[in-house]
Amino acid sequence: MLNFELLKKDFMQMQVSQAAFFGLLVAVAAMIITIAVYLCSIKKSRGSLDPENFKEFKLTKRTPISHNTAKFRFALPKSTSILGLPVGQHILCRGKDSEGNEVIRPYTPITLDSDIGYFELVVKMYPKGRMAHHFREMHEGEYLPVKGPKGRLKYKVGQARAFGMIAGGTGITPMFQLTRAILENPKDKTNVHLIYANVTVGDILLK
Repeated sequence: MLNFELLKKDFMQMQVSQAAFFGLLVAVAAMIITIAVYLCSIKKSRGSLDPENFKEFKLTKRTPISHNTAKFRFALPKSTSILGLPVGQHILCRGKDSEGNEVIRPYTPITLDSDIGYFELVVKMYPKGRMAHHFREMHEGEYLPVKGPKGRLKYKVGQARAFGMIAGGTGITPMFQLTRAILENPKDKTNVHLIYANVTVGDILLK
């Protein structure tokens, strides 16, 4: 004879087990979604630039690399921050000329977002350059107002089979940024051809 009480008890235990298993699945899914959202928010928040407003970055190191050119390293807000500049784009820097008038000029960092906690600019201090005056007078510990990203080009892997580029002097910086991004990415098979001209051997930058 069937024991209906025993069958009823087994059925109820089975329902409880299924409910517990379903609850566990829901909890795991919720945890995965929470982690994904958190990691995504961290990635988005790491970019240090604002395309509409100038933000100030501290000059931490100034290194002469030729008789009239220097490399300027600026700290990002955190040691884990990235600049957040797409390859192919540039930033706007604001300063004052020799007469105290505001001047804004575009510059392309030589660093990529693989460089964590800082970005670097290579600047030639032309004698009569308005923004060059600002950089020439800058000292470590001072701040530079920066806005960006700016520019129409956003390089993507596979965008072209090859790039042909011609640069002179500090005009090398946009080409250096792009070339470095290509060479440091094992998946990028783009060929790069660069002609780089300078007045003297001593003027050759980023050797």
